[in-house]
Amino acid sequence: MNWKLNGQVAISLLLAKWRQTLVAAIGVTFGITFFITLLSFMSGLNDLLDGLIGNRTPHVRLYNEVQPNDKQPISLHPDHQNDYHFIRSIKPRNKLARIYNYSAITQTLEKDPRILGLAPKTTTQVFYNVGTVDIAGVIYGIDVEQEAKLFMFADYVTQGNFMDLKNVSNSIILGKSLAEKMMVNIGDIIQLTTGKGQQVKLKVVGFFESGLMDFDKTQGYVYINTAQKILGVSNNEITDLQIKLKDITQAPILAKEFAQTFELNAIDIQTANSQFETGGRVRSIISYAVGITLLIVAGFGIYNILNMMIYEKIDSIAILKATGFSSQDVNLIFVMIALSIGIFGGFVGLIGGLSLSYIIDHIPFNTPALPTIKTYPINYNPKFYLIGTIFSLITTYLAGYLPARKASKIDPVVIIRGK
Repeated sequence: MNWKLNGQVAISLLLAKWRQTLVAAIGVTFGITFFITLLSFMSGLNDLLDGLIGNRTPHVRLYNEVQPNDKQPISLHPDHQNDYHFIRSIKPRNKLARIYNYSAITQTLEKDPRILGLAPKTTTQVFYNVGTVDIAGVIYGIDVEQEAKLFMFADYVTQGNFMDLKNVSNSIILGKSLAEKMMVNIGDIIQLTTGKGQQVKLKVVGFFESGLMDFDKTQGYVYINTAQKILGVSNNEITDLQIKLKDITQAPILAKEFAQTFELNAIDIQTANSQFETGGRVRSIISYAVGITLLIVAGFGIYNILNMMIYEKIDSIAILKATGFSSQDVNLIFVMIALSIGIFGGFVGLIGGLSLSYIIDHIPFNTPALPTIKTYPINYNPKFYLIGTIFSLITTYLAGYLPARKASKIDPVVIIRGK
Protein backbone atom coordinates (compact mmCIF):
# COMPACT_ATOMS: atom_id res chain seq x y z
CA MET A 1 0.00 0.00 0.00
CA ASN A 2 1.56 3.25 -1.21
CA TRP A 3 0.53 5.93 1.30
CA LYS A 4 2.16 8.78 -0.59
CA LEU A 5 0.46 7.92 -3.86
CA ASN A 6 -2.89 7.40 -2.17
CA GLY A 7 -2.52 10.79 -0.50
CA GLN A 8 -1.82 12.49 -3.83
CA VAL A 9 -4.91 10.90 -5.37
CA ALA A 10 -7.01 12.00 -2.39
CA ILE A 11 -5.76 15.58 -2.76
CA SER A 12 -6.55 15.54 -6.48
CA LEU A 13 -10.11 14.39 -5.81
CA LEU A 14 -10.53 17.03 -3.11
CA LEU A 15 -9.34 19.86 -5.36
CA ALA A 16 -11.35 18.60 -8.33
CA LYS A 17 -14.56 19.37 -6.40
CA TRP A 18 -13.22 22.08 -4.13
CA ARG A 19 -16.59 23.83 -3.76
CA GLN A 20 -18.21 20.68 -2.40
CA THR A 21 -15.19 20.11 -0.20
CA LEU A 22 -15.42 23.65 1.13
CA VAL A 23 -19.13 23.27 1.90
CA ALA A 24 -18.43 20.06 3.86
CA ALA A 25 -15.57 21.71 5.76
CA ILE A 26 -17.76 24.72 6.58
CA GLY A 27 -20.39 22.36 7.98
CA VAL A 28 -17.81 20.81 10.32
CA THR A 29 -16.47 24.27 11.20
CA PHE A 30 -19.89 25.56 12.21
CA GLY A 31 -20.62 22.38 14.15
CA ILE A 32 -17.38 22.60 16.15
CA THR A 33 -17.67 26.38 16.64
CA PHE A 34 -21.14 26.27 18.13
CA PHE A 35 -20.42 23.04 20.00
CA ILE A 36 -17.53 24.70 21.87
CA THR A 37 -19.31 28.02 22.29
CA LEU A 38 -22.45 26.41 23.65
CA LEU A 39 -20.59 24.20 26.11
CA SER A 40 -18.32 27.05 27.22
CA PHE A 41 -21.26 29.36 27.84
CA MET A 42 -23.50 26.81 29.57
CA SER A 43 -20.62 25.56 31.70
CA GLY A 44 -19.75 29.14 32.60
CA LEU A 45 -23.38 29.74 33.55
CA ASN A 46 -23.38 26.62 35.73
CA ASP A 47 -20.14 27.75 37.40
CA LEU A 48 -21.70 31.17 38.01
CA LEU A 49 -24.82 29.71 39.63
CA ASP A 50 -22.78 27.18 41.61
CA GLY A 51 -20.51 29.99 42.75
CA LEU A 52 -23.45 32.05 43.97
CA ILE A 53 -24.53 29.07 46.07
CA GLY A 54 -21.10 27.71 47.00
CA ASN A 55 -19.61 31.06 47.96
CA ARG A 56 -22.41 31.76 50.43
CA THR A 57 -23.26 28.24 51.64
CA PRO A 58 -21.18 26.14 54.03
CA HIS A 59 -20.37 22.58 53.07
CA VAL A 60 -21.66 21.47 56.47
CA ARG A 61 -23.77 23.59 58.82
CA LEU A 62 -24.06 22.73 62.51
CA TYR A 63 -26.96 24.19 64.45
CA ASN A 64 -29.24 23.43 67.38
CA GLU A 65 -32.90 23.21 66.44
CA VAL A 66 -35.82 23.64 68.83
CA GLN A 67 -37.48 20.25 69.15
CA PRO A 68 -40.30 18.82 71.28
CA ASN A 69 -39.46 16.76 74.33
CA ASP A 70 -39.01 13.11 73.42
CA LYS A 71 -40.11 11.87 76.86
CA GLN A 72 -43.76 12.52 77.61
CA PRO A 73 -45.16 11.79 81.12
CA ILE A 74 -47.28 8.84 80.02
CA SER A 75 -44.33 7.13 78.35
CA LEU A 76 -42.51 7.05 81.69
CA HIS A 77 -45.20 4.86 83.30
CA PRO A 78 -44.17 1.19 83.06
CA ASP A 79 -47.70 0.05 82.19
CA HIS A 80 -47.90 2.28 79.12
CA GLN A 81 -44.40 2.16 77.64
CA ASN A 82 -45.49 -0.06 74.73
CA ASP A 83 -48.72 1.80 74.06
CA TYR A 84 -49.35 4.32 71.30
CA HIS A 85 -49.28 7.79 72.85
CA PHE A 86 -51.28 10.39 70.98
CA ILE A 87 -51.37 12.93 73.82
CA ARG A 88 -48.28 15.14 73.96
CA SER A 89 -48.51 17.69 76.73
CA ILE A 90 -44.90 18.78 77.31
CA LYS A 91 -43.80 21.46 74.88
CA PRO A 92 -40.26 21.88 73.48
CA ARG A 93 -37.52 21.90 76.08
CA ASN A 94 -36.62 25.17 77.72
CA LYS A 95 -33.53 25.50 75.60
CA LEU A 96 -32.88 28.10 72.91
CA ALA A 97 -31.68 27.22 69.42
CA ARG A 98 -28.02 27.91 70.13
CA ILE A 99 -24.71 26.10 70.28
CA TYR A 100 -23.48 26.58 73.83
CA ASN A 101 -20.08 24.84 73.75
CA TYR A 102 -18.81 26.67 70.68
CA SER A 103 -15.14 26.96 71.77
CA ALA A 104 -14.78 23.25 72.61
CA ILE A 105 -16.35 22.19 69.30
CA THR A 106 -14.12 24.59 67.37
CA GLN A 107 -10.95 23.28 69.04
CA THR A 108 -11.92 19.73 68.10
CA LEU A 109 -12.82 20.53 64.49
CA GLU A 110 -9.70 22.61 63.86
CA LYS A 111 -7.62 19.46 64.38
CA ASP A 112 -9.56 17.56 61.71
CA PRO A 113 -7.41 17.40 58.51
CA ARG A 114 -10.55 17.14 56.33
CA ILE A 115 -11.71 20.64 57.27
CA LEU A 116 -10.59 23.73 55.37
CA GLY A 117 -12.00 26.34 57.75
CA LEU A 118 -14.68 27.31 60.25
CA ALA A 119 -16.87 30.40 60.44
CA PRO A 120 -19.21 31.00 63.40
CA LYS A 121 -22.48 32.87 62.95
CA THR A 122 -25.10 34.26 65.29
CA THR A 123 -28.51 34.97 63.77
CA THR A 124 -31.39 36.85 65.32
CA GLN A 125 -34.62 38.42 64.15
CA VAL A 126 -35.07 42.14 64.68
CA PHE A 127 -37.27 45.08 63.70
CA TYR A 128 -35.61 47.96 61.86
CA ASN A 129 -37.19 51.18 63.15
CA VAL A 130 -38.00 53.71 60.41
CA GLY A 131 -39.90 56.53 62.04
CA THR A 132 -43.10 54.99 63.35
CA VAL A 133 -42.80 51.97 61.07
CA ASP A 134 -41.04 48.72 61.99
CA ILE A 135 -39.53 46.59 59.21
CA ALA A 136 -39.10 42.90 60.08
CA GLY A 137 -35.61 41.68 59.30
CA VAL A 138 -32.64 39.57 60.33
CA ILE A 139 -29.12 40.40 61.43
CA TYR A 140 -26.19 38.00 61.12
CA GLY A 141 -23.30 38.22 63.52
CA ILE A 142 -20.20 37.00 61.69
CA ASP A 143 -16.46 36.63 62.13
CA VAL A 144 -15.56 39.05 59.34
CA GLU A 145 -12.13 37.64 58.51
CA GLN A 146 -13.30 34.02 58.33
CA GLU A 147 -16.43 35.02 56.38
CA ALA A 148 -14.29 36.85 53.83
CA LYS A 149 -11.81 33.96 53.58
CA LEU A 150 -14.30 31.12 53.25
CA PHE A 151 -17.42 32.73 51.74
CA MET A 152 -16.13 35.67 49.64
CA PHE A 153 -17.96 38.15 51.86
CA ALA A 154 -15.84 41.07 50.62
CA ASP A 155 -17.00 40.51 47.02
CA TYR A 156 -20.61 41.22 47.98
CA VAL A 157 -19.93 44.40 49.96
CA THR A 158 -20.42 46.88 47.13
CA GLN A 159 -19.97 50.04 49.22
CA GLY A 160 -17.83 50.55 52.30
CA ASN A 161 -15.07 48.43 53.85
CA PHE A 162 -16.14 45.06 55.23
CA MET A 163 -13.42 45.20 57.92
CA ASP A 164 -15.17 48.20 59.48
CA LEU A 165 -17.57 45.71 61.08
CA LYS A 166 -14.68 44.62 63.30
CA ASN A 167 -12.85 47.94 63.59
CA VAL A 168 -15.89 50.17 64.27
CA SER A 169 -17.86 49.31 67.40
CA ASN A 170 -21.64 48.87 67.09
CA SER A 171 -21.56 48.97 63.30
CA ILE A 172 -23.69 47.26 60.65
CA ILE A 173 -23.59 46.52 56.92
CA LEU A 174 -27.11 46.68 55.46
CA GLY A 175 -28.55 45.01 52.41
CA LYS A 176 -28.66 47.59 49.61
CA SER A 177 -32.43 47.21 49.10
CA LEU A 178 -33.05 47.58 52.83
CA ALA A 179 -30.87 50.69 52.99
CA GLU A 180 -32.81 52.25 50.10
CA LYS A 181 -36.09 51.46 51.82
CA MET A 182 -34.83 53.05 55.06
CA MET A 183 -33.26 55.97 53.12
CA VAL A 184 -29.93 55.75 54.95
CA ASN A 185 -26.37 56.37 53.78
CA ILE A 186 -22.99 55.22 55.02
CA GLY A 187 -22.23 56.95 58.31
CA ASP A 188 -25.87 57.22 59.39
CA ILE A 189 -27.12 55.82 62.70
CA ILE A 190 -30.06 53.41 62.59
CA GLN A 191 -32.16 51.97 65.38
CA LEU A 192 -33.49 48.44 65.66
CA THR A 193 -35.57 46.55 68.20
CA THR A 194 -34.73 43.00 69.28
CA GLY A 195 -37.24 40.26 69.97
CA LYS A 196 -37.01 41.05 73.69
CA GLY A 197 -37.98 44.68 73.05
CA GLN A 198 -34.48 46.08 73.55
CA GLN A 199 -33.61 49.04 71.30
CA VAL A 200 -30.11 49.21 69.80
CA LYS A 201 -28.42 51.91 67.74
CA LEU A 202 -25.88 50.91 65.08
CA LYS A 203 -23.73 52.86 62.64
CA VAL A 204 -24.03 51.98 58.93
CA VAL A 205 -20.55 51.29 57.50
CA GLY A 206 -21.41 49.62 54.19
CA PHE A 207 -23.95 48.10 51.83
CA PHE A 208 -24.31 44.45 50.85
CA GLU A 209 -25.73 42.95 47.62
CA SER A 210 -26.22 39.20 47.51
CA GLY A 211 -28.01 39.16 44.15
CA LEU A 212 -31.26 38.07 45.82
CA MET A 213 -33.39 41.17 46.32
CA ASP A 214 -35.77 39.56 48.80
CA PHE A 215 -32.85 38.80 51.10
CA ASP A 216 -31.28 42.23 50.66
CA LYS A 217 -34.56 43.82 51.79
CA THR A 218 -34.33 42.23 55.23
CA GLN A 219 -30.75 41.36 56.17
CA GLY A 220 -27.91 43.15 57.87
CA TYR A 221 -24.45 42.05 59.05
CA VAL A 222 -22.73 42.92 62.32
CA TYR A 223 -19.59 41.65 64.02
CA ILE A 224 -20.27 38.46 65.98
CA ASN A 225 -19.41 40.09 69.33
CA THR A 226 -21.93 42.86 68.56
CA ALA A 227 -24.64 40.29 67.83
CA GLN A 228 -23.88 38.48 71.09
CA LYS A 229 -24.17 41.74 73.01
CA ILE A 230 -27.49 42.53 71.31
CA LEU A 231 -28.82 39.12 72.33
CA GLY A 232 -27.34 39.38 75.82
CA VAL A 233 -25.49 36.05 75.56
CA SER A 234 -21.93 35.03 76.31
CA ASN A 235 -19.11 34.93 73.76
CA ASN A 236 -19.31 31.13 73.80
CA GLU A 237 -22.83 30.99 72.34
CA ILE A 238 -23.64 31.02 68.62
CA THR A 239 -26.53 29.83 66.47
CA ASP A 240 -24.59 28.33 63.53
CA LEU A 241 -21.16 26.88 62.91
CA GLN A 242 -20.30 26.94 59.20
CA ILE A 243 -17.76 24.40 57.97
CA LYS A 244 -15.85 24.43 54.68
CA LEU A 245 -14.28 21.11 53.66
CA LYS A 246 -11.28 20.33 51.50
CA ASP A 247 -13.42 17.80 49.60
CA ILE A 248 -17.03 18.89 49.12
CA THR A 249 -18.11 15.36 48.14
CA GLN A 250 -17.55 14.23 51.75
CA ALA A 251 -20.13 16.71 53.08
CA PRO A 252 -23.07 14.23 53.46
CA ILE A 253 -20.92 11.71 55.35
CA LEU A 254 -19.25 14.28 57.60
CA ALA A 255 -22.58 15.99 58.37
CA LYS A 256 -23.88 12.74 59.88
CA GLU A 257 -20.60 12.16 61.70
CA PHE A 258 -20.50 15.65 63.26
CA ALA A 259 -24.18 15.48 64.21
CA GLN A 260 -23.57 12.29 66.20
CA THR A 261 -20.30 13.46 67.72
CA PHE A 262 -21.52 16.83 68.97
CA GLU A 263 -25.22 15.94 69.40
CA LEU A 264 -26.30 18.78 67.13
CA ASN A 265 -28.31 19.12 63.95
CA ALA A 266 -26.29 19.14 60.74
CA ILE A 267 -27.09 19.65 57.07
CA ASP A 268 -24.78 19.29 54.08
CA ILE A 269 -24.64 21.51 51.01
CA GLN A 270 -25.88 18.78 48.67
CA THR A 271 -29.06 18.32 50.70
CA ALA A 272 -29.61 22.03 51.19
CA ASN A 273 -29.22 22.84 47.47
CA SER A 274 -30.27 19.66 45.69
CA GLN A 275 -32.52 21.54 43.25
CA PHE A 276 -29.61 23.65 42.00
CA GLU A 277 -27.45 20.59 41.34
CA THR A 278 -30.28 18.99 39.39
CA GLY A 279 -30.70 22.14 37.28
CA GLY A 280 -26.97 22.22 36.54
CA ARG A 281 -26.94 18.60 35.36
CA VAL A 282 -29.96 19.17 33.13
CA ARG A 283 -28.35 22.25 31.54
CA SER A 284 -25.13 20.29 30.89
CA ILE A 285 -27.03 17.39 29.29
CA ILE A 286 -28.94 19.79 27.03
CA SER A 287 -25.69 21.52 26.00
CA TYR A 288 -23.94 18.28 25.08
CA ALA A 289 -27.03 16.99 23.26
CA VAL A 290 -27.35 20.12 21.12
CA GLY A 291 -23.62 20.27 20.40
CA ILE A 292 -23.39 16.61 19.40
CA THR A 293 -26.46 17.03 17.19
CA LEU A 294 -24.68 19.85 15.34
CA LEU A 295 -21.68 17.59 14.69
CA ILE A 296 -23.88 14.70 13.54
CA VAL A 297 -25.66 17.02 11.08
CA ALA A 298 -22.24 18.10 9.76
CA GLY A 299 -21.30 14.42 9.44
CA PHE A 300 -24.36 13.73 7.29
CA GLY A 301 -23.30 16.63 5.06
CA ILE A 302 -19.90 15.01 4.54
CA TYR A 303 -21.56 11.65 3.89
CA ASN A 304 -23.82 13.09 1.18
CA ILE A 305 -20.97 14.98 -0.50
CA LEU A 306 -18.73 11.88 -0.57
CA ASN A 307 -21.58 9.81 -1.96
CA MET A 308 -22.06 12.34 -4.75
CA MET A 309 -18.30 12.42 -5.34
CA ILE A 310 -18.23 8.62 -5.74
CA TYR A 311 -21.15 8.76 -8.15
CA GLU A 312 -19.47 11.45 -10.23
CA LYS A 313 -16.01 9.89 -10.02
CA ILE A 314 -17.07 6.30 -10.63
CA ASP A 315 -15.13 6.24 -13.91
CA SER A 316 -11.98 7.49 -12.18
CA ILE A 317 -12.38 4.88 -9.46
CA ALA A 318 -12.74 2.13 -12.08
CA ILE A 319 -9.58 3.33 -13.84
CA LEU A 320 -7.69 3.41 -10.52
CA LYS A 321 -8.66 -0.19 -9.80
CA ALA A 322 -7.91 -1.23 -13.38
CA THR A 323 -4.40 0.25 -13.13
CA GLY A 324 -3.51 -1.66 -9.98
CA PHE A 325 -5.12 0.12 -7.03
CA SER A 326 -6.56 -2.43 -4.62
CA SER A 327 -9.90 -2.16 -2.82
CA GLN A 328 -8.00 -1.23 0.35
CA ASP A 329 -6.28 1.63 -1.52
CA VAL A 330 -9.59 3.03 -2.77
CA ASN A 331 -11.09 2.66 0.69
CA LEU A 332 -8.14 4.50 2.22
CA ILE A 333 -8.34 7.32 -0.35
CA PHE A 334 -11.93 8.20 0.50
CA VAL A 335 -11.35 7.85 4.25
CA MET A 336 -8.40 10.23 3.85
CA ILE A 337 -10.70 12.67 2.03
CA ALA A 338 -13.24 12.53 4.88
CA LEU A 339 -10.59 12.93 7.59
CA SER A 340 -8.98 15.81 5.70
CA ILE A 341 -12.32 17.63 5.69
CA GLY A 342 -12.77 16.82 9.38
CA ILE A 343 -9.27 17.96 10.38
CA PHE A 344 -9.41 21.21 8.40
CA GLY A 345 -12.99 22.02 9.42
CA GLY A 346 -12.31 21.01 13.02
CA PHE A 347 -9.18 23.17 13.29
CA VAL A 348 -10.97 26.22 11.94
CA GLY A 349 -13.92 25.36 14.22
CA LEU A 350 -11.64 25.33 17.28
CA ILE A 351 -10.39 28.80 16.42
CA GLY A 352 -13.96 29.95 15.72
CA GLY A 353 -15.23 28.52 19.00
CA LEU A 354 -12.45 30.19 20.98
CA SER A 355 -12.99 33.52 19.18
CA LEU A 356 -16.76 33.48 19.65
CA SER A 357 -16.36 32.53 23.32
CA TYR A 358 -13.90 35.39 23.78
CA ILE A 359 -16.36 37.84 22.21
CA ILE A 360 -19.20 36.66 24.47
CA ASP A 361 -16.89 36.84 27.47
CA HIS A 362 -16.39 40.57 26.84
CA ILE A 363 -20.03 41.52 26.26
CA PRO A 364 -21.16 43.71 29.20
CA PHE A 365 -23.68 42.05 31.48
CA ASN A 366 -24.87 44.42 34.18
CA THR A 367 -27.83 43.57 36.36
CA PRO A 368 -28.77 44.65 39.89
CA ALA A 369 -29.45 41.02 40.76
CA LEU A 370 -25.78 40.08 40.20
CA PRO A 371 -23.67 43.08 41.18
CA THR A 372 -20.37 41.16 41.10
CA ILE A 373 -20.85 39.96 37.50
CA LYS A 374 -19.74 42.37 34.76
CA THR A 375 -19.69 40.16 31.63
CA TYR A 376 -21.38 36.98 30.40
CA PRO A 377 -19.83 33.87 31.99
CA ILE A 378 -17.57 31.66 29.84
CA ASN A 379 -15.62 28.57 30.86
CA TYR A 380 -12.46 28.00 28.78
CA ASN A 381 -12.06 24.40 29.87
CA PRO A 382 -9.61 22.60 27.50
CA LYS A 383 -11.69 19.43 27.66
CA PHE A 384 -14.41 21.08 25.52
CA TYR A 385 -11.87 21.61 22.74
CA LEU A 386 -10.53 18.07 23.13
CA ILE A 387 -14.06 16.60 23.00
CA GLY A 388 -14.88 18.71 19.94
CA THR A 389 -11.71 17.55 18.15
CA ILE A 390 -12.21 13.86 18.92
CA PHE A 391 -15.91 13.90 18.05
CA SER A 392 -15.30 15.73 14.77
CA LEU A 393 -12.72 13.12 13.72
CA ILE A 394 -15.01 10.26 14.70
CA THR A 395 -18.00 11.82 12.92
CA THR A 396 -16.09 12.54 9.72
CA TYR A 397 -14.47 9.10 9.73
CA LEU A 398 -17.84 7.39 10.04
CA ALA A 399 -19.27 9.74 7.39
CA GLY A 400 -16.49 8.70 5.00
CA TYR A 401 -16.31 5.01 5.89
CA LEU A 402 -19.57 3.91 4.25
CA PRO A 403 -18.94 5.76 0.96
CA ALA A 404 -15.37 4.45 1.01
CA ARG A 405 -16.63 0.86 1.32
CA LYS A 406 -19.00 1.50 -1.57
CA ALA A 407 -16.14 2.84 -3.72
CA SER A 408 -13.86 -0.08 -2.84
CA LYS A 409 -16.48 -2.60 -4.07
CA ILE A 410 -16.77 -1.08 -7.55
CA ASP A 411 -15.97 -3.64 -10.24
CA PRO A 412 -13.89 -1.84 -12.91
CA VAL A 413 -14.83 -4.40 -15.60
CA VAL A 414 -18.57 -3.69 -15.18
CA ILE A 415 -18.00 0.10 -15.27
CA ILE A 416 -15.71 0.05 -18.32
CA ARG A 417 -17.96 -2.43 -20.19
CA GLY A 418 -20.94 -0.19 -19.50
CA LYS A 419 -19.10 2.74 -21.02
